[in-house]
Amino acid sequence: MIWHLIAAVFSGLAAAGIGLILRTLSGKRLPKWIVPVCAGLGMLGYQVNSEYSWFANKQQQLPDTSVVLSSHTGSSIWRPWTLIFPMTNEFSVVDSDGIVRQTRGQTRTAELIVYHFEHHYADVVTPTPYLLNCGNRELVPLDDDSGEPALSELRTLRKDASLYTNACRSADAG
Repeated sequence: MIWHLIAAVFSGLAAAGIGLILRTLSGKRLPKWIVPVCAGLGMLGYQVNSEYSWFANKQQQLPDTSVVLSSHTGSSIWRPWTLIFPMTNEFSVVDSDGIVRQTRGQTRTAELIVYHFEHHYADVVTPTPYLLNCGNRELVPLDDDSGEPALSELRTLRKDASLYTNACRSADAG
């Protein structure tokens, strides 16, 4: 976070320098307030660019075997530009290499971890382990401590759900 603050300050200084150059080139016909206005616009521009590029930057940091399952765009009143162009502020991902597939008799299962990323002042990552029955598409979260399924939170996925197709398609082939 400190690096974002430093980058915002330097963006403001650079934009203020551009405002100062424009004022000098105009023979000081531009008003003095052009310099701080340019500085503010530079810092605001950096912040907007940083927020909109968050999702792409996070995806680049993930392993190549990661698959984005879902993403959520949102807008807020204190960021009026997001009312026109909503920005991605959270997404869920699974690492295909981290999926443990097993076959016990006729039952094919996949044990996996879904990582949920949220964009706040400091990024929040929530890993949640799941057990997926590939035969009937039932997904159940596993308790973090005991590893036991939380059957009260059992749900059935659609056939075209990206989590199901990613976790069980390889199991169907193998």
